[in-house]
Amino acid sequence: MNDKEYKLKFLDKISHSFCGAKWYNATIWLGSGMTTSCHHPPAHKVDISKLRKNPKLLHNTPQKKHDRAMMVAGERPKGCEYCWKIEDMQKNAVSDRIYKSKIYTDKDLLDASNTAITKDIDLKTLEIAFDRTCNFACSYCNPAFSTTWVRDIKSQGPYTDLTSDGRNHFSHPHDGAQLYKQDERNPYVEAFFEWWDSDLHRTLEELRITGGEPMMSPHLWRLLDWIESQGHRINPDMRLAINSNLGAKQDIIDKFKIKLKKFRNFHLYTSNEATFDQAEYIRDGLEYTEWFSRVLHMMVDKVPTQIHNMCTINALCLESLPEFLEKIVWLKGASKVYGAQINFTLNILRFPSFQSPLVLPDELRNKFRHDIQKFLTTNEKWLEQMEVDHTQRLIDYLDVVKTPHAGAATQTKLQKDFKNFYTQYDRRRGKNFVKTFPTIGEWYNGL
Repeated sequence: MNDKEYKLKFLDKISHSFCGAKWYNATIWLGSGMTTSCHHPPAHKVDISKLRKNPKLLHNTPQKKHDRAMMVAGERPKGCEYCWKIEDMQKNAVSDRIYKSKIYTDKDLLDASNTAITKDIDLKTLEIAFDRTCNFACSYCNPAFSTTWVRDIKSQGPYTDLTSDGRNHFSHPHDGAQLYKQDERNPYVEAFFEWWDSDLHRTLEELRITGGEPMMSPHLWRLLDWIESQGHRINPDMRLAINSNLGAKQDIIDKFKIKLKKFRNFHLYTSNEATFDQAEYIRDGLEYTEWFSRVLHMMVDKVPTQIHNMCTINALCLESLPEFLEKIVWLKGASKVYGAQINFTLNILRFPSFQSPLVLPDELRNKFRHDIQKFLTTNEKWLEQMEVDHTQRLIDYLDVVKTPHAGAATQTKLQKDFKNFYTQYDRRRGKNFVKTFPTIGEWYNGL
């Protein structure tokens, strides 16, 4: 059945707010000891005093158990607002809770809904970040997720004159995001490896490692060494997925490929959403042609089984997003020759909300919406259904939704922060907004 039928005929029969991710999925930042059920709800702290006795508390926190109880009762947890906004756009709209549930079996979901809320649940899919070490400082990122951003804030001071909800992203170095130095023992990391060695390697269907940039973390190589020596113990169907900006030095990339050459179910997740100078402006540290070449060579070398490109849909990328997606379609054609499949997802940025696509005026949003619709009409036959759905969702989002999230500042205030931020970003990074984004730049100049 398609996604809408699945929602109506199965998932909503459990409850109108049920999401399997709340039971079987987690994103955990081991550098800060924060956890959440997916990338939409705000993260919350893991109680370190109790973690020593039970490493499963990296996922099974009191907050998540409270949210599970709400979902079983058909109530909407506040932290899952992203999905409620999508579902309220129109009748039977498909939100991420559908995608994040259907990856599990019907039995898994029914078992979850019938399990005592107090019980610890074994994870099936897990995304972890060992630390925030990163060689990029993307415009919509911040020091909580990038050591390069930390250096920017510490050397040049905070961004100033930002008044909307994004100001905290850029006002301080977020020392709480990395509680332990590289040479210190991190109890959250040790709890992960304890859980991994005892249970996780058996129960996980997917382990996804993110960062920062994972290739720059010694803990990634510790895990890859474990897999190399004890991989026979792992669930044979487990998928290992690693997020990478592919910006590391070539010898590190080569070492990475050698380590994973024999892992039969390795998926690479990488990120881009624009082309050439615009991509390099948004993702400071990226060399676009090098990134594209490395993606292609990963396919040629057949190291990953699949490559997934995650597009973070922000205001700036819309100008060249259709061109970028055309290049992904070209890579899809190349994959038929080389073997490694490639696809894309379109993930709509909400924070900081002054970088949301909704900060743009109606005439630009409408122009970009029509450009994306033209891409979809031309290329739909080459796309997976998920890619079609993501693209159509973005088209509808640009047309219907007016605010990035509940409680967001007025558009006037967001646009003022947009101008203030990128003026400072240009000065700090040696960039030129108007030259890089000629279409948006004309409007930007008038702010």
